[in-house]
Amino acid sequence: MLALTSIWTTILLAAAVALGPLAVDMYLPALPQIGADFHTGTDQVQLTLSLYLAGFALAQLICGPLADRFGRKPIMVGGFLLFALASVGCALATNIETLQLSRFLQALGGSAGPVLGRAIVRDIYTPRDAAKILALLASIMALAPAVAPTLGGLMVAGFSWHWIFIAMGGYALLMAAVTAFGIPEPLPPSHRQPLRPRQLFANYRRISTDASFLGYTLTNAAIYGGLFAFLSGASFVLIDVLGVKPEHFGLYFASMVAGYIAGNLGSIRLARYLSPDQILLYGLITSLVGGAAMALLAYQHVHSPWAVMIPQAIFMAGTGLALPQCMAGALANFPTMAGSASALFGFIQMTAAAIAGALVGALHNGTPLVMATIIALCAGLAMIAYLLLAQRYPAKAFETPNASV
Repeated sequence: MLALTSIWTTILLAAAVALGPLAVDMYLPALPQIGADFHTGTDQVQLTLSLYLAGFALAQLICGPLADRFGRKPIMVGGFLLFALASVGCALATNIETLQLSRFLQALGGSAGPVLGRAIVRDIYTPRDAAKILALLASIMALAPAVAPTLGGLMVAGFSWHWIFIAMGGYALLMAAVTAFGIPEPLPPSHRQPLRPRQLFANYRRISTDASFLGYTLTNAAIYGGLFAFLSGASFVLIDVLGVKPEHFGLYFASMVAGYIAGNLGSIRLARYLSPDQILLYGLITSLVGGAAMALLAYQHVHSPWAVMIPQAIFMAGTGLALPQCMAGALANFPTMAGSASALFGFIQMTAAAIAGALVGALHNGTPLVMATIIALCAGLAMIAYLLLAQRYPAKAFETPNASV
């Protein structure tokens, strides 16, 4: 077993948590081919993503309290095993309905990694340190979406989309073993919560009425909605509308990931000089600039892959700055119920993502316009949530005598 504060623990934890983005990003190049194979429309294919996000959101409300009661490791391992079984179901699907159901089951297992990864960081570190560790963890995790679309595109071109889900299942089994044998249990017995319905609802009521939690969580949910609006529409816009080949999709996608990594690394460096809330504000401004630029180019009928990807890279740089601060700020006030707080945080985040993704699929009009508009609106909503709530009710652990906002 590794020490909890070891960099190798952070790397292993990032690899385990990366299963969440991997399950989304790896099959994005296959969406048009899945629609063709099952003779169904864009909205039904996109529903495999929205159902995954919905299942992901709901499952977090369950696995968070379970982890607060029984510990982080057994829930994470069980989630990875369920994800692996559901991946087999996806690979063997013979119609769109079976694939949609299997994707929903995949999400139930896949939710354990991200929600408990955040909780583990809160278990180990103080809120201010947690913001830096979450940024580092996110930078490592970003390798998954950087590589996954390229691998998925190569599998679609060279084999079939079914192999994407087989690869996902194998990765989940590997992460189950890594979690079981490589990462110590971080939750001390003194912090374990009773698993009684009345206590559970009391915990969620306390968390959901905390103004600071709501501010950071709603800010995060809006910016995350913009991210998933892109994920939901990118393959159709780039491949079907702008003519990018599936095997090249990952190369374009990598520019977005590069922006995100730059934001994460910038967050770590800026933490030496600025308060988390200052970094969050700069991130939101950057995302708003990127989203507005993409929408403006789309309204001007500038139809080029780079008219989408350059603004999205700017949006993602801002997202990389903002998300670690939102995560750490939302969990700062709940050291003894970090699992439940992380679960509610993730539920709201993924609900917003599912809504944004569903809107892109339902309103897609054969141009980049719908996707770009929703991304810009999400960036605007994130800024509003920050100004109305997070800025007025900052996390107490984020406050420093010398910080000025």
